[in-house]
Amino acid sequence: MDSATARERVLDAAEELFYGRGIQTVGMDEVRGASGVSLKRLYQLFPAKEQLVEAYLERRDGRWRGRLAAHVEREEDPERRILAVFDWLEGWFGEEGFRGCAWINSYGELGATSSLVAAQVRAHKRAFGDYLASLVAAAGRPAALAGPLFLLAEGAMVTAGITSSTQPAAEAREAARLLLESR
Repeated sequence: MDSATARERVLDAAEELFYGRGIQTVGMDEVRGASGVSLKRLYQLFPAKEQLVEAYLERRDGRWRGRLAAHVEREEDPERRILAVFDWLEGWFGEEGFRGCAWINSYGELGATSSLVAAQVRAHKRAFGDYLASLVAAAGRPAALAGPLFLLAEGAMVTAGITSSTQPAAEAREAARLLLESR
């Protein structure tokens, strides 16, 4: 098995295990077993668990933001694109195995002790906030709306992760709609 294939198998296993059970509860031996990659090869690819967590979050970020953008771009109206973010969140919250935001969860577990994890989480949140700001700008709305919309989405993510409900997305969407109407 070449390095690229081994890396993908390790990341697939890590993502399933870390997101499903939490980072600290999963050992490298479990990642090895789930991936089918030898422990020696695993440590060649990721010399420390922290580096594996960093790579998992980085790869998940690209996928997550790509899925969101693909959904939002289906809307032609720039203002509807803002609300489509919340529609996408509702669908995501309803997916089997949803356990909340991987970055919030990771930060809660390791953010205080891992600068690599904290940096990945901050980069993801900054990119998501920048994406919302770009949607606000494209809709010709005041830039000051981006922050409150970001907080609505983030609050919905936290609440959905705790309650295992899609309702926070619908409530955040309604709040976003009212916010857009008031400005």
